[in-house]
Amino acid sequence: MANEIATAPSANGASVTATPKAGLEDIIAGESKICFLDGKRGILAYYGYNIHDLVKGSFEETAYLLFYGKLPTAGELSEFSAKLVKARELPKQVKERIASYPKNVHPMAVIRTVVSELSFYDNSSEDHSKTANIEKGIRLMSQIPLVVASYDAHRNGRPMPEAKPELSHAANFLYQLLGKEQDAEVVKMFDSALTLHADHEFNASTFTCRVIASTLSDIYSAVTGAIGALKGPLHGGANEQVMRMLLKINDPTRAKEWVIDALARKEKIMGFGHRVYRTEDPRATHLRKFSEEMGKRCKEPQWYAMSRDIEQLILTEKHLYPNVDFYSASTYYLMGIPLDLYTPIFAMSRITGWVAHALEQYSNNRIIRPAADYTGPVDQTWIPVEKR
Repeated sequence: MANEIATAPSANGASVTATPKAGLEDIIAGESKICFLDGKRGILAYYGYNIHDLVKGSFEETAYLLFYGKLPTAGELSEFSAKLVKARELPKQVKERIASYPKNVHPMAVIRTVVSELSFYDNSSEDHSKTANIEKGIRLMSQIPLVVASYDAHRNGRPMPEAKPELSHAANFLYQLLGKEQDAEVVKMFDSALTLHADHEFNASTFTCRVIASTLSDIYSAVTGAIGALKGPLHGGANEQVMRMLLKINDPTRAKEWVIDALARKEKIMGFGHRVYRTEDPRATHLRKFSEEMGKRCKEPQWYAMSRDIEQLILTEKHLYPNVDFYSASTYYLMGIPLDLYTPIFAMSRITGWVAHALEQYSNNRIIRPAADYTGPVDQTWIPVEKR
């Protein structure tokens, strides 16, 4: 009973099919001006700006672009950054709640819960105006890093340093998480990683955000739903699993042998392949360099060496390229970031994309309600319960 569905030409080069596929693969689900992907040529752009250019600037510039649809002037960037600094504070009740949480839960569950709770302390939470929603986005952009650092401090029994207003968004997070200011080169790599993760079209979490926004629910609800989607290991958790794999191998001389054995056992090697890209993920291009550079800085080149060997093997054997998760794993590890914070860092970045898509959905809304291709039984005869 498969029903044919209407299709339209794809602007990003994807081959759009006439019948549904699992996971809505290649199905165009809506229009957007925010993110452009070309999977065949390996292009990623936000509002028409290529990702290879955006990483030359700051994450704050990218966030402004996503929120307002244009790059900021120097004055606009200064004002925007000042708002982010001012928002580096959690409500007293929220800080107390984080301090009462169990110390063994996944940090993504903490973020999901806290973002929902933050709406309680925002008098504009039900204000759906664009101005109010951008202000909420700015606050969430500043508060999510505080949640991550606060919970990590709580579970490790140490105080979290007070925010430093003179530090950039990336620099302040690393300072509050790691307890000391990081070198400018490390901050720049982390800042660029945030830019690389900021948006990626209609991925699972962003589409979840748009579906919730399409009901005209508040932006906190939309972001909370997005966080729940990102928490899944098939979306946001892959880089954590990549690093666990590298730690398990722990020896560059046996990396290829380990992966060959894993493939023979039909195990999935995380960090490779992508629904969209048929060539190198442009984000991986930068993260590969960051992994190599961090290995040299920390005098631990083995993680990059193993990663390169695995990349070459998977490309040869499976014809799959590394995605954004593969090299971000060793990059974050060498920065001293705990493994289970990799996905929360993803959320710290992607909050900008989620807000951008919620704003776009609100601006020209129709509730998202797709049809299903029914494959169940038909024309069944109902029998009273006493006769079944």
